[in-house]
Amino acid sequence: MTGNASDTILLAVTGWDPEIWRTEFAKAAPSRKLVLDADTDKEKIRYALVWKQRQGSLAGLPNLEVIFSLGAGVDHVFHDQQIPDVPIVRIVSPDLTMRMSEYVVWQVLDHQRLGLRYRQQQSQRIWHEDRRQPAAHEVTVGILGLGVLGRDAAQKLRMLGFRVSGWSRRLQTIEGVTTHFGKDGLKDFLKDVDIVVCLLPLTPETKGILSMTIFAQMKAEGPLGAPTLINAGRGGLQNEPDILSALDRGMLSAVTLDVFNKEPLPKDSPLWTHPQVMITPHAAASSSPQALVPEIVAQIESYERGEPLKNIVDRAAQY
Repeated sequence: MTGNASDTILLAVTGWDPEIWRTEFAKAAPSRKLVLDADTDKEKIRYALVWKQRQGSLAGLPNLEVIFSLGAGVDHVFHDQQIPDVPIVRIVSPDLTMRMSEYVVWQVLDHQRLGLRYRQQQSQRIWHEDRRQPAAHEVTVGILGLGVLGRDAAQKLRMLGFRVSGWSRRLQTIEGVTTHFGKDGLKDFLKDVDIVVCLLPLTPETKGILSMTIFAQMKAEGPLGAPTLINAGRGGLQNEPDILSALDRGMLSAVTLDVFNKEPLPKDSPLWTHPQVMITPHAAASSSPQALVPEIVAQIESYERGEPLKNIVDRAAQY
């Protein structure tokens, strides 16, 4: 580790306005140089901040030491086949975590309180109170993925009175939450849930996991009718034709999707017009430069003091 305050930082992003990040870095670390093009500073670049970086944009940087992913997930980093063999750090931000929990609580409550049905009634000017609205303690919310985001969402749902269960690759313990793990635990997890919230990372193991195979293992009927699905993880987790088929066959009663296999969602996608689908435009937990930049700078400074990096990605697991 040879970093110092004069080292150059590469910002390699697509789909975001880079000037916002430059402005925030100028405030938080005025002595550091942030560049958008590595060509003129290859020898000086020690750190890279990335979001859906272009293929090969990090190659040929002889002194690169750390890659910071500017999002909760890191699958976008691994799309680049020329990733240097240096630590990759995930962003774990209280701001991002709170935004995701807000989204999850919003959507869980909306489904529990029959929001989709009442919006449809409003569009038809129908006045009808459905008296079968279950209380929170009658509804089991299952969270797929018990990382930082999943754990926080689980705890907030518990505070509202929901029964909460969770599934993860490895055993996790959360007070008040029934937890399952591994392939054997997935079946037990699925059979009891009324609302499934997916916050899994996208890895080779989880790609397309939200499919008919999963839906067929869920119970047929609960206090909300058939189960509900909320995916705020990654679009690659879901099989969209299977989701539509499960809705049409009554295996799912409703879905909320924030992420998609192709983004923006194509205008001709049948998801747009399906009456039981709620769509949000990958807005569940947007990364805020104002909130994230100070934390990245703090990580760099602690690293340069010889302290270990936090939230390093397991390259084999890809999260």
